Amino acid sequence: MRALQTLLLCLVVCTAARVHAQPAKTGIDDYEPGPDSKPQQGVPKGKTFSFRFEESKVFPGTSRNITVYVPAQYQGDKPACVYVGLDALGFGVPVVFDNLIHKGEMPVTIAIGVSSGTVASRIKQENPRFDRSFEFDGLNDSLARLIVDEVFPEVEKRQTPDGLPIRLSADPNDRCTGGGSTGGIAAFTLAWERPDQFRRVFSAIGTFVGMRGGDRYPVLVRKTEPKPIRVFQQDGENDQWMGGPEVGDWWMGNMTLDRSLEFSGYEHQHVWGTGPHSGKHATAIFPDAMRFLWKDWPKPLAPQTAKTQNVVLKATLDPNSTWEVVREAGDACSHLAANPQGQVFFHDIAAGRTRKLDLDGKIADAANVPADKAFAFQADGQAVCVDDIEATCLTATHRGDLYATDGAAGNVWLIKSDGTKTLLDEGLKHPTGIALSPDGLWLAVMESRAHWGYSYRVNQDGTVELKQRFYWAHVPDWADDSGAGNMCMDRDGRPYVATRMGVQIFDRNGRSRGILPLPAGGATSVCFGGKQFDTLFATGGGKLYRRHMKSVGAPAFIEPIKLPPWGGG
Repeated sequence: MRALQTLLLCLVVCTAARVHAQPAKTGIDDYEPGPDSKPQQGVPKGKTFSFRFEESKVFPGTSRNITVYVPAQYQGDKPACVYVGLDALGFGVPVVFDNLIHKGEMPVTIAIGVSSGTVASRIKQENPRFDRSFEFDGLNDSLARLIVDEVFPEVEKRQTPDGLPIRLSADPNDRCTGGGSTGGIAAFTLAWERPDQFRRVFSAIGTFVGMRGGDRYPVLVRKTEPKPIRVFQQDGENDQWMGGPEVGDWWMGNMTLDRSLEFSGYEHQHVWGTGPHSGKHATAIFPDAMRFLWKDWPKPLAPQTAKTQNVVLKATLDPNSTWEVVREAGDACSHLAANPQGQVFFHDIAAGRTRKLDLDGKIADAANVPADKAFAFQADGQAVCVDDIEATCLTATHRGDLYATDGAAGNVWLIKSDGTKTLLDEGLKHPTGIALSPDGLWLAVMESRAHWGYSYRVNQDGTVELKQRFYWAHVPDWADDSGAGNMCMDRDGRPYVATRMGVQIFDRNGRSRGILPLPAGGATSVCFGGKQFDTLFATGGGKLYRRHMKSVGAPAFIEPIKLPPWGGG
């Protein structure tokens, strides 16, 4: 028996030694391009030209190379579809496009390669600043503004090598982006940040790691209302940029994003291989990626809201409704509040007055509501304001009491129906949104100059206790705070907060579980309204938006209601 144990121990030790002695996998990267990536006889060849762009206002002082491919089929009589390549026209774009356009497998497309910017130091050719990671890895719309507002106009100022005018389609359905590594995440960011400009994405060995926040994308994709974009990913199981392995795992980052896209119902496809941080595999499968991204064009891409597995979005959103602008409201709307009839009132800053959106969609002045103060509605339909306090936001209870935030002073107030004022809290970072839970047991207050909000237990007399920093809001890459505006509640006790990211929907445990970007991006005000209080209204960029919801609002002026059971999970 002892001999057998000794033999087994020797086998284990020897096996372990052999395992540890195995060399690290380097990956198989022997991918070869197929026929569609090689020049073919009888296929008309497009032409390219390049120029330097050094006049950016988005990234001042940068110098970059712009390369433009024009297919032979382009006639200049109508706008062409657009492909933006980051950092250049890699993956064999000119030849692939020649072949696929000739076969009718993608539309006539002008490709524009955009390199990252470089800023020269005061000593010529010595220690320049390379802006590639800054421009491409960031989770913001700066790169989109560079391309849409600066590069596209510069390209359209020029003519093709054959002397034709260059006309680029402004339809986001006609625009595709692509890139590898840092260019791969940048291609995704263009469409994610600006789906009004780009909707088709090819991302190869994308840097969805902690370089500049790219590791946040998988969570944001799961929480955010699905966008009208289509995505093709490529990566290899041995992908790791050895210049910075400490920032994350490229392979796992790409797979995690892929799982999030699947979770959220996006139309997407991936091809995984065995390669390292290399463009060989991406180049080999690039024609197939283009076929997938351009399939069924010109049919518009639409958000797949009904397919999301996000339980909060499924419970709150009507999949057949999206944000629509109330055009008659103008371009200077702010501070929303609804009366018991569901009519929605808002400040028209440009006109210096308060206006009312009626249930029939007509807009009229509301002369009885001040245009220079925060206001709320009581159960009797009376609009109320506060004197002696510079209230930022107000909410009125069923008993006629008011809760108010004073952002400039950092205070939270209780104003009883008899006019008695009680300071509930002070020293907050510009408190704004304030809402009472539908059962009247908890008060929520959001800070606009932080990413936090607070929960207070409400006493029988309306005062509060047991303050807790409780609500955690997402913050956009370009900001240091949530920029929270006002807030409201639905009948299940979920807070809806206007933030720089859009309307964030929180659960009763203080977690942001759903994000509803506005067409304008961020939101400044939000409330439920409509006859059944099942329409969500929000302001952003000065405009008033609305959408029908599954969830139903619970304004604080209603009698307290019992909430559904809830737990600590």
